Amino acid sequence: MTGTGNDIVSLGAINAARTNQYKFYSKILSDSEIPLYNEFNLAVIPFENFVWLLWSVKESAYKLLQRHEPALLFTPVKFVVKKLQIPENYAIVKFVANVEATGFENNSSINGLMSFGQHVLYSRSIIYRNLIVSVVSNHDSFENTCWGVKSIDDPEQENQSKEVRLFLLNRLKQIYGDFDFRIVKNPHGCPILLKETEETSIPVSLSHHENLIGYSFLKHD
Repeated sequence: MTGTGNDIVSLGAINAARTNQYKFYSKILSDSEIPLYNEFNLAVIPFENFVWLLWSVKESAYKLLQRHEPALLFTPVKFVVKKLQIPENYAIVKFVANVEATGFENNSSINGLMSFGQHVLYSRSIIYRNLIVSVVSNHDSFENTCWGVKSIDDPEQENQSKEVRLFLLNRLKQIYGDFDFRIVKNPHGCPILLKETEETSIPVSLSHHENLIGYSFLKHD
């Protein structure tokens, strides 16, 4: 199994009071995950952001696995985060309009380890002041993982879909040259990348929430 999954949460769109209710967050967090919050700097990361951090990790993991297991259903509590590592002196930074990178070495990321059934997965997440972005892989090395997040003016669904594809295609052309890349969905709803008329071996992942769009993919030589 190769590839990545990604997810974005616009923190401006969440309901903090509702998120802090057990009836709500118990549908996302398992009982074993709640103690992980005590490892965080509570002044920096409020509980509602912690809940949505884990949501973004689990949603990313689902996107990765569902590509290989089309019948998979998303049940957040079955994706269990075992470990989170937050950098010392972690600070929430301001998001600029466009962030793109390969790997997470130059970014202050929260590193996670999680399981789903027999699968062991790894995550990298960044919490900005107004958003959370996560990328998940089945390998602990993210050095060849390309990812990006961008804000757009029009959050309508049709525009989100158009803009996120253009965002990804521009990055792919920067890396691989000006090929005729296209992004379509397979019969199970997963995005796939075509070059000319043939499917490539590059699995891509797309996400959007409100006025935010993002992608991730594993770069091949």
